[in-house]
Amino acid sequence: MSSEQSAESEHDPESHSPRHAGFRYAVGRMIARPLARVIYRPRIEGRENVPQHGAVILASNHLSFIDSMAIPIAAPRPVHFLAKSSYFEGTGLKGALSREFFTSVGAIPVRRGAGQAALDALDQQRRLLDDGLAVALYPEGTRSTDGRLYRGRTGVAFLALQTGAPVVPVGLIGTDRVMPVGARMPSLRERVTVRFGAPIDVSRHGAAASGKARRLATDEIMSAIHGLSGQELAGVYNEPPAQGPIDKIKQALPHERR
Repeated sequence: MSSEQSAESEHDPESHSPRHAGFRYAVGRMIARPLARVIYRPRIEGRENVPQHGAVILASNHLSFIDSMAIPIAAPRPVHFLAKSSYFEGTGLKGALSREFFTSVGAIPVRRGAGQAALDALDQQRRLLDDGLAVALYPEGTRSTDGRLYRGRTGVAFLALQTGAPVVPVGLIGTDRVMPVGARMPSLRERVTVRFGAPIDVSRHGAAASGKARRLATDEIMSAIHGLSGQELAGVYNEPPAQGPIDKIKQALPHERR
């Protein structure tokens, strides 16, 4: 393989897929789970609610950077999630360590953004589910910086309705105290609680092509997450402040948040 081909494979999302990274993930999971349990002593509830086989979506609230580590560590089966592609594209020793770490915890690189980037991310998640894997997603779209639970975007419901995968709601408690936004290192004094709720079959709401079905399914999922996390409800979407008049108009108009 040429050096150019080698470089391409490092940045190719397919080279980090579960099929290619299975051994590294298995080793990382074998090491990380017992180590994290010793250090953080997480409280784990409802593990029996996670199906042992077949496609499943773990839909969680999102409070901290470490949420994507807490869920795979607590789950009774391998769980995969999408992570910013920049975590896999660094150079030198730091880049290599970042790439190996995120691969070992089940992360799959994706280029984030709106429009086509968002559709590509949904398609990548659908392929994981089509392979019978478990994926973790955050319906809020981004971390809550004030601890409240924001309205869910409909991408999770779309995937569930499209693939038929059950949705297991997850309530994370305390991850924002273990590693607050802006912190460089996690605290060793706090404990995390991970609660897995009963699986939800959203198919009764209708087809994936129906905006009403996606909204109803999303609201049902968010209600279950709220019951597990106990957070205050924000009642709005978690999105950055509008940067200009066009963005303000877009946010004011009624539209479905994917």
